[in-house]
Amino acid sequence: MSISHLKFPVNSTTQIPAVGFGTYLIEQDDAAQAVQTAISAGYRHIDTAAVYHNEQGVGEGIRQGLASNGLSRGDLFVTTKLWPGAAEWGEKPKTFEQTLEACENSLHLLGLDYIDLYLIHSPHGGSQRLNEWKALLELQKMGKVRSIGVSNYSQIHLDEIEVAGLPMPDVNQIELHPWSQKSDLIQYMRDRSITPIAYSSLAPLSTWRTGAGQDSAKPDELKAGDNVFAEMAASYGVTEAQFLLRWGIQNGYAVLPKSLNPVRMRQNLDLAGFDIKPADMDLIRHMDRGAGIAWSMGDPTKVS
Repeated sequence: MSISHLKFPVNSTTQIPAVGFGTYLIEQDDAAQAVQTAISAGYRHIDTAAVYHNEQGVGEGIRQGLASNGLSRGDLFVTTKLWPGAAEWGEKPKTFEQTLEACENSLHLLGLDYIDLYLIHSPHGGSQRLNEWKALLELQKMGKVRSIGVSNYSQIHLDEIEVAGLPMPDVNQIELHPWSQKSDLIQYMRDRSITPIAYSSLAPLSTWRTGAGQDSAKPDELKAGDNVFAEMAASYGVTEAQFLLRWGIQNGYAVLPKSLNPVRMRQNLDLAGFDIKPADMDLIRHMDRGAGIAWSMGDPTKVS
């Protein structure tokens, strides 16, 4: 049973599919086939970013996927992200004008007339953060993007926007899973109608990022896994990945699983046939271990 029909509100005119297809760590040459396969499997949300260096391949996959499945552009929700430039890494943060140009470049690479959701990828923009946000507001007015938001922003970074008297983001895409639940930030966002989107939902899996060519801050003692989620999943007759994704959805978070395996792609959409019991949800609530583990360096939550 597919959950592709379930959506969460982003703003007054936009809803986001509960399960999206993440493309982080998918190479440009593999992206088209992966995205086409994902759309054929039932995904109606595709998530990419400029810094993934695969927008062109993703765009080709979108065109192929829509054509081969008899779909139109309006049937698909597409997210991409501005890389803000990180002074900490020797980069110059993007200005207002450079942000506008970056969005145009993403549109060109994707081959799209508009983006459903455009995000500032991290708060690394420093002194240019507010100018980058003002540029996203302008892009929305221009109709280049339907909804706008941020990613990896902490309460401090969101406060900066609020104190400046600017409209708040529609969404904040952040690392969310049972080991990193961010309850205070989530409540802050709910109070301001900022929709949470979860990434790294499968971080508790022992196989997470194994052989993916990307480091993480996952401690060695956690890399082997502790079987608690596998045991819980078995009691529901589902995979551990399905259980973790369902946890996110039951909390109201859109999730972004990534797989190049067509069978796992379909499994990651097959989340509608069970609900995690309140007692298990409460048990998981006490498994929070605090900080995230996705960033081995340049943790955006520590950016001033």
